[in-house]
Amino acid sequence: MRIGDLARVAGVSVRALRYYEEEGLVRPSRAENGYRCFEERDVEVVRQIRGLIEAGLPTRIIRDVLPYLDGPGELMPEVPCEHMLDEVAAHRDALERRIRCLTRNRDALNAYLDAAVRRSA
Repeated sequence: MRIGDLARVAGVSVRALRYYEEEGLVRPSRAENGYRCFEERDVEVVRQIRGLIEAGLPTRIIRDVLPYLDGPGELMPEVPCEHMLDEVAAHRDALERRIRCLTRNRDALNAYLDAAVRRSA
């Protein structure tokens, strides 16, 4: 799959994919003509990267944790870096706060819509 195809299917820009490659988050092979070649599995990887970036994780952390997110547990480093663990935990906690806020907002919008529909019926 070429870069434009992956961008379209994964819902990101070609520029973003080039950035992900530059940051070491994706590693496409190269065709004889120099074009990047991505695999079908890269679609979900790119979507996961995008989601982690949108959640506020910096690419340097994503690069470190990405191999472990869907892989077997034995891939984990035997002695994780204390600083890295603290930083990942802080991002997880921030994500939890965002999820709670988004859930409250969704519930408020649902209540508004329910009331508006009942009123208009």
